[in-house]
Amino acid sequence: MKKSAWLFMLGLVAFVGLMESCKKDDDAPMVTKMSLYDSLGGSAMVNDPANAGMKIEQGRLGIRSVVDSAIFVIAGDAKINGFFTVLLAEVTTGNTSGFERLSKNLTDFICVATGGKSFTYGGLNMKDAHDPVKNPRMNGKASNADFDAFIADLVVAAKKNGLSDQLIGQVGALVETLRPVVVQKS
Repeated sequence: MKKSAWLFMLGLVAFVGLMESCKKDDDAPMVTKMSLYDSLGGSAMVNDPANAGMKIEQGRLGIRSVVDSAIFVIAGDAKINGFFTVLLAEVTTGNTSGFERLSKNLTDFICVATGGKSFTYGGLNMKDAHDPVKNPRMNGKASNADFDAFIADLVVAAKKNGLSDQLIGQVGALVETLRPVVVQKS
């Protein structure tokens, strides 16, 4: 009798355990979709190679690296570097404040646009940023061909920084959404 009571209790415990595991669990963690920012490195803190002793989110570091590379690629691209004569003149004389401000603004913008939670973008909206009347640092209005050249330069910069074709495609799709406000010349 003791053996059958023991088996009954063991069976009851197993049955209750099975029923508990099958019931709907309202406290189960929600599966969240990874943001593009997470795919670009996310919020893990790493050493900032540009600022000794400082930490930076890995996603921001990756984005900043691509942004800085893109600025240099654009500077060498005769098709579109004419839009940045003010910046290029400053850098030629050793004044990097405009470069640093552009790098920070673009990095902030992309961090926010890709889902980074720790940042805000405080620059001009994209329409005003690309309108020489509202932004005297911009030398002319961009056409579709200029925007295409920018995207090509961005791809070169992204590849230089080791982004996969899949990530480049996702970033490119995001950048493409800006075409209607950036392109202001037929």
